[in-house]
Amino acid sequence: MIKKKKKNAYAEVYALGQYIRMSTHKARRVIDQIRGRSYEETLMILELMPYRACYPIFKLVYSAAANASHNMGFNEANLIISQAEVNEGTTAKKIRPRARGRNFIIKKPTCHITIVLKDISLYEDYEEYIYI
Repeated sequence: MIKKKKKNAYAEVYALGQYIRMSTHKARRVIDQIRGRSYEETLMILELMPYRACYPIFKLVYSAAANASHNMGFNEANLIISQAEVNEGTTAKKIRPRARGRNFIIKKPTCHITIVLKDISLYEDYEEYIYI
């Protein structure tokens, strides 16, 4: 059986942030704004958004671009965010004592963020990846 190789299978680079101490809803609010945009536009958006979730996502996008330029030799001007997802991580639970011997559980959620960058210069029909 002959397996066909995907065309430009190595045109994608990713960065994965695990156990980031943040709610998935708050991270998804930011991720939905940057999905499908170019690398430079994403950095500008993340610097100007007023959310606390922007800083770890900014670090991940920057790390994915560094992976692309160092490991694969891609130009940062040709990178777009092809895939960005937020998954729920483990929840740290802490017990706070309350009145009459009862307790209250404090839940501290974590999330896993994956950023995938794609080099559009390797594709012939790269107009479909450009969003205006």
